[in-house]
Amino acid sequence: MTNGKDVLSIGRISVDIYPNDVGIDLEDVHSFGKYLGGSPSNVAVAVARYGHTADLVTKTGDDPFGTFLHRELTRYGVDDRFVATDARYPTPVAFCAIKPPEDFPLYFYRTPTAPDLQIRPEELDAEAVRQARILWLSVTGLCQEPSRSTHIRAVELRGVAHSDEGRYTVLDLDYRDMFWDSAEDATDAIAEVLPRATVAIGNRAECAVAVGAGEPDDMADRMLDRGVEIAVVKLGSEGVMAKTRTERVVSPPITVTTVNGLGAGDAFGGAFCHGLLEGWSLARTLDFANAAGAYVATQIACSDAMPTEDDVLNLLGDHVESETQYVPGTRAIR
Repeated sequence: MTNGKDVLSIGRISVDIYPNDVGIDLEDVHSFGKYLGGSPSNVAVAVARYGHTADLVTKTGDDPFGTFLHRELTRYGVDDRFVATDARYPTPVAFCAIKPPEDFPLYFYRTPTAPDLQIRPEELDAEAVRQARILWLSVTGLCQEPSRSTHIRAVELRGVAHSDEGRYTVLDLDYRDMFWDSAEDATDAIAEVLPRATVAIGNRAECAVAVGAGEPDDMADRMLDRGVEIAVVKLGSEGVMAKTRTERVVSPPITVTTVNGLGAGDAFGGAFCHGLLEGWSLARTLDFANAAGAYVATQIACSDAMPTEDDVLNLLGDHVESETQYVPGTRAIR
């Protein structure tokens, strides 16, 4: 056990501008709400919601939106001491239309660059990186310098974190093509970080960019061959699979009425961290994370909708076919 925070998350932050009018095109929306956004930031919020301590390493612009994000992080219980200001670039915003069940187009305003991509290697707190029980990184942070070098520096400072020591480096394979010159560039960048990751998490398309296309088991095996201890492949309507060198677990899908699917992956990530920190079995962790993602998909907001443990357990209980109460880790949902 270290003296560091439970989770240190590095990377993207933004103001998410989400419509209050659901089911219509963005050009027809009349009113919006604003929320803290950006995948690594949402994961930090989710972790804090479960009662863990979380640091976030990022940058905002020197503007009212940056002030708003600092205020929201504090409200959610995330430590913002490593959230710096870059006066050259405005705080990014992201707009989306909400057209359930599957249409959630995103529009990122991050040009010519974003403050969170201007984090420099020398700005990292080396001890905070080394001592955190979980270091959370995302592939988006590798898309541009100096952020790319900063992420590589973070894993170098960290060394190879092993699960049997209760330490993890998690790489979120959140590839978004609009941030990259090419998929090949992303593959090359991922190859520099993946061998130092304890856990890699992505959907089929993201895993294919990371290690090449194929069946989910094949892609998971390739991630394990690169040095990852736990490879997680999200299977969409088929649920989610996690694989180690000795274990293969599939958590079946949880059917909910989707309102906004954009925050589900971040909720999954925060819940997966919760399971790791609590020392749960892989099956229990996967079930819980799967349900957390489903829970947030029923909400409009992302950060503001992150569930408590009771919220997730109640959802799992609702999806048990028998009359018995769901007990995490028993594989009760089928």
